[in-house]
Amino acid sequence: MLYYLIDYIDQLYEPPGFQVIQFITVRAALASITALGIALWAGQGIIRWLRRQQLGETVREGEAAGAVSHVHKAGTPTMGGIIILLAVGGATFLWGAIANTYVWLALVAMGGLGVVGFADDYVKTVKTQKEGINPWYKIAGQVGVGLVVGGVLYFHPDFAAYNTYTFVPFLKDQVIDYDLFRFWELGVDLGWVVYLPVVVFIITAVSNAVNLTDGLDGLTTGVTAFVSLGLIALAYISGNANFATFLNVMFLPGTGELTVFVAAVTAACFGFLWYNGYPASVFMGDTGALALGGAVGSTILMVRKELLLPLLGIVYFTEAVSVIVQTTYFKYTRRRTGTGKRVFRMAPLHHHYEALGIHEAKIVTRFWIVTAITVIAALLMLRIR
Repeated sequence: MLYYLIDYIDQLYEPPGFQVIQFITVRAALASITALGIALWAGQGIIRWLRRQQLGETVREGEAAGAVSHVHKAGTPTMGGIIILLAVGGATFLWGAIANTYVWLALVAMGGLGVVGFADDYVKTVKTQKEGINPWYKIAGQVGVGLVVGGVLYFHPDFAAYNTYTFVPFLKDQVIDYDLFRFWELGVDLGWVVYLPVVVFIITAVSNAVNLTDGLDGLTTGVTAFVSLGLIALAYISGNANFATFLNVMFLPGTGELTVFVAAVTAACFGFLWYNGYPASVFMGDTGALALGGAVGSTILMVRKELLLPLLGIVYFTEAVSVIVQTTYFKYTRRRTGTGKRVFRMAPLHHHYEALGIHEAKIVTRFWIVTAITVIAALLMLRIR
């Protein structure tokens, strides 16, 4: 909103210096400073409020009695994702072009999944139901957000020219089309039959993967901060005709404005890390984890680079795969032999390393380093063909 006000003043009175607000890089920097300030300033008050309301983390009995005990974390305030949502929302509303389709859609995706996560945290803490909301309700919320994102990206006239295209590394043209029905002249637009399920799957998968990663102090916060730094580059490149031409990637008019949003996400994560680093004073809960998943998933879809996700968010990907492998193998061996066996000592993967005796702070730091390396590798993919 402040962006539009300053732009109006600049056009009306032309005061010196106001024109710099037109630059995305300047507004991204201002959004970062604003989001960081909101997270640091609001964080203390929100944490105190969560303590007064006794909205603390509940450690499951099985977890406490298992190979890795987190009993010492019981009672730590949760639902701290509210801090991240306030920081990102406030900074984006101030410095972002919120009328831009990409920006408001990113805010809707992040906010919508934040609401789903909040409902889950509310049931766990206030209603004292450890399992949270019915899993099908959570999936329904994720699917609903995915349908909104996919529907806008496919049916909105602004995206008609490339609504089913996406970037693919290593290919000569670096683009594929999800519309499998284009090979037949059916006389009916059926591209959405393929594209919408793809978007729903990615939104659901990413938000769940981020949620699974949220198991150690500062892990999800730091990993997402690094992933968001990569998304800043992808959004700016995709929305800048010169950079897009130089790197031979799709030029997507308007996506540059996502730079402001993702810069706010990055700074909000770093601000939250002030309180969430080991030993954590607050946990983000599903409120923050699902919201961050929505931000990452929707942004990567809007810049048409979702096939870079396994590399860009390799920690998310590995954590999710470890749970799938563990669960599948356990069920398979129990059915075949009567006794379930495990591939990892615990799942998700970060708990496996904890069970091996590695301190959680060291695990977190190493996962951050891995993420930083793979984010750089993902950006290098833009030039390889």
